[in-house]
Amino acid sequence: MQFPPRQDEDMFTPSLSPEQQRVLATNLTSFLSLYRHLSDSYIIEFYTEDLWQTLPSSWQSALKDLSFPEIADLLLDSTCKDRRYPSVWPLSLLAFRATAHALAFPREDSHNRDPSFGTVKPEEFQENQSQSSLLGHIFRKHVKPKKQHEIRKLGTLVKRICEETGCNRVVDVGSGQGHLTRFLSYGLGLSVTAIEADQHLVSMATVFDRQLLWALDKEKQKRSCTFPIPDSSPCHVAGWVDPKASWKDFLKQLQSSPCASQSPPTFGPSKKKLKASKHEMTLQDKELNPQNTEMTQERLTKNELSSFNCCQQTQNVYEKSVDDDQESFSDFVLTGLHACGDLSATLLRHFVKCPYVRGITSVACCYMKITTKENPTPPGLVQCPTSLTQDGPSEFGYPMSGWVEGLPGHQLSYKAREGSCHAIEDYIRRLREGSELLRTHCYRAMLESFIGDVRPDLRRAGIQTIKKAHLLHFTEYARLGLARVGLPPDLPLDSRRVEAMLEQQGRVVVFFSLALLLAPVVESLVLLDRIIYLQENGVGSQLVPLFNPNFSPRNFVLVSLKPQRKF
Repeated sequence: MQFPPRQDEDMFTPSLSPEQQRVLATNLTSFLSLYRHLSDSYIIEFYTEDLWQTLPSSWQSALKDLSFPEIADLLLDSTCKDRRYPSVWPLSLLAFRATAHALAFPREDSHNRDPSFGTVKPEEFQENQSQSSLLGHIFRKHVKPKKQHEIRKLGTLVKRICEETGCNRVVDVGSGQGHLTRFLSYGLGLSVTAIEADQHLVSMATVFDRQLLWALDKEKQKRSCTFPIPDSSPCHVAGWVDPKASWKDFLKQLQSSPCASQSPPTFGPSKKKLKASKHEMTLQDKELNPQNTEMTQERLTKNELSSFNCCQQTQNVYEKSVDDDQESFSDFVLTGLHACGDLSATLLRHFVKCPYVRGITSVACCYMKITTKENPTPPGLVQCPTSLTQDGPSEFGYPMSGWVEGLPGHQLSYKAREGSCHAIEDYIRRLREGSELLRTHCYRAMLESFIGDVRPDLRRAGIQTIKKAHLLHFTEYARLGLARVGLPPDLPLDSRRVEAMLEQQGRVVVFFSLALLLAPVVESLVLLDRIIYLQENGVGSQLVPLFNPNFSPRNFVLVSLKPQRKF
């Protein structure tokens, strides 16, 4: 399928027509249905379920002796131009690879190519590996390079959406420590309300805000401040965005929850006041220490705890009614940077239904935590203790659109969704480098086999990451892993069996790569479902590969604007 060029002026023009969207969704579900045995397989069961034998015999013959760089070039890298096959591949395998590459959304914007594409870090980090050359230094403090790259690019896009919609207000959902919020507010001059469920992160965000204000004050005193300072600091709200709640409940939550931010110091304070402010920040930093529970609890009780999250609120405590006081709300743009699980779907529903939301940028992550009809409570799902709504959820995170829901075979298992979160570019790099990290999957699959011999009921037991597992001999790895599931660390291991399994490490990597090839396809279906949902509700959208995928694997941003109102 041909995708139209994403020139600057076409940023907000839908990439696919409604008919193309439906055809692509049909093709995606049909393809994934054919290879569900791959996307639903757990690599740790490579030996216990004899996964290699589930492949067609012709595939086994073609793939069994591939080197790691060959796996990268011949299977995973869609951009490879010089494929050299050590043997003749069956047409079914060639078709599988070609179809997977063709159906997945392109993960790089070919019309705005980063010259450093293919490297570990974008061009902005070529001079300094940890400091973006394109982001002001006051916005880089406490921010890792990956996040620097993301907040700069997404913040700039949000600013443009505000210009397109005539909005100056942004609501940042799942704001964490407020890195994007600060850039939007202090860097781009927007009025920002940030909402985050984790009270600890909200407290950190307010401390970081003050640190940035002091830095800005110093810049101003040097007469080198170039940032458009807004009339007010960003408002940080501690609150849970309940997927079961309506858009009106969401607005009430924003409206009634007191801002956790303290009044910032004015610019140009005296040294005495600045010293006092720094002393106040030091006290707040101490409050972030989990050991100082009494001080933290006292402060939360006074200022913030009563409105910590919407689960503790009921509609009768709201001082204002969205229905009776609509003029108190101005239009705003909604954004969520890597909003986890159902949160991204919830924001899209609020965007569609709430008349005050004029635009949205949605960057999703953690697809395995999305709720589905078949799996309404997936592992790792954090649920609100009580909800504003008494009934169970009538809507799930996937599918959102009526079209995809009606397609046969549209269901995506937890494992398929979890696999779609893997970083394919990073794995390609490991393959080409022959990284020792590649043996980790083999080790875990071997351990699963030995655990199953003793305790079949411990299938897929959570081992968690064993530090520097790839540098250990398997016997040492097994000793640590067995202890974590309550088995004797000195459990006898047949040395011949261990050696025979280790010899199959290449096949473990091949099988994992076959499943990984489907990861972008699964992600494309989830995102396309959301695009179609917006289209079904009369709103066009554009899927933009905004971030460098080598640096930020969840690099797609779904952008949508509502038509301008007619007054």
